[in-house]
Amino acid sequence: MAKVNSNYGKLQAGYLFPEIGRRVKAYTDANPKENVIRLGIGDVVLPLPAAIREAMHKAVDDLGTLDGFHGYGPEQGYSFLRDAIAGSYSKKGVKISADEIFVSDGSKCDSGNIQEIFSLDSKIAMTDPVYPVYVDTNVMAGRSGVADENGQYAGFSYLPTTAENDFVAPFPEAPVDVIYLCSPNNPTGTVLTKSKLKAWVDYAKENNSVILFDAAYVDFISDDSLPKSIYEIEGAREVAIEFRSLSKNAGFTGTRCAWTIVPKELKGWNDSGEEVSFHALWNRRHCTKFNGVSYPVQKGAEAAFSGEGEQQISELVTYYMENAQIIKKALNDMGITTYGGENAPYIWLKTPSDKTSWEFFDWLLNTCQIVGTPGSGFGAAGEGYFRISAFAVRENVNTAVARMKTAMT
Repeated sequence: MAKVNSNYGKLQAGYLFPEIGRRVKAYTDANPKENVIRLGIGDVVLPLPAAIREAMHKAVDDLGTLDGFHGYGPEQGYSFLRDAIAGSYSKKGVKISADEIFVSDGSKCDSGNIQEIFSLDSKIAMTDPVYPVYVDTNVMAGRSGVADENGQYAGFSYLPTTAENDFVAPFPEAPVDVIYLCSPNNPTGTVLTKSKLKAWVDYAKENNSVILFDAAYVDFISDDSLPKSIYEIEGAREVAIEFRSLSKNAGFTGTRCAWTIVPKELKGWNDSGEEVSFHALWNRRHCTKFNGVSYPVQKGAEAAFSGEGEQQISELVTYYMENAQIIKKALNDMGITTYGGENAPYIWLKTPSDKTSWEFFDWLLNTCQIVGTPGSGFGAAGEGYFRISAFAVRENVNTAVARMKTAMT
């Protein structure tokens, strides 16, 4: 008899976003004529930039010729894309070698899979609230005990990030091996300053920890004083792995292309106490379990780093951030306390009238026909908060704001 991985049985009732989908489906089935505006899942809505589309079209045409046909590509990514990514870092004064870049089909996949190169007895720390993938993949792997009544798993170190500490996570009470950081943060929309990020790099060096730095939203940072890569911090190459994505800035949520940087200086130790390269481990894992991103998608991704592509992407980012400003101002005018929405496309708000996160979700759906994301779905410290996404067409943003104003007056 085949036995299942019993660690899956520790997972909470449902992954956050499928549960949202279930509730929305139940509402729309019962109210088919209602126009439901979705500001929950952070999916983009604007078309792919022209420069990217043109590059993809040409790549598809290449595949129709003997000379231009491409079969299996390098698992780590084609050199033309890895060189373009490395060049984008160089422009910002950050030195990354092309062979330290691993192209993939999404940061969600990489941030979930990266745990495979760490020992199962590794001590894990993550901020709370947190992107659920960090938690659930480590539960699936067997690094946790069961969850308590607040949904927190035994064995993990939770670092509360709330208004009370200005959304800056405290250091773990006991040393840990792996630390998940996300900046700009999903879900809170807040950003770590260089001094705060340096403190984390220093902590990691002092405790032989590795930081897994999710930087999927850095292109939404408008404040030049804020870091857009952890490698802007001295010493970070010795302690950090960085995840980046084209999903939200360039519209690749459905096209799928991202990358992970594993510096060659980053080392761990095996059971015999011998030093081991994390770069070599991830390369082996990547080559064993991944066959690479398609040639047309990588050519489109390369175009994202061209002058024309960068300009067109900047226009997308500006559009979404204008949405964020409209939503944030409207909520503030209604007397609702908000965070984020200035250097990230998410607005994190305190739920009004002492509603729980899910109570506010249901109220917003049933009263205003708007879908958001309950903060408690991101962790215990997210209770009493709510996330609204700025990824929407302007007409829907204006309609959603008007509906909320009517309902709350």
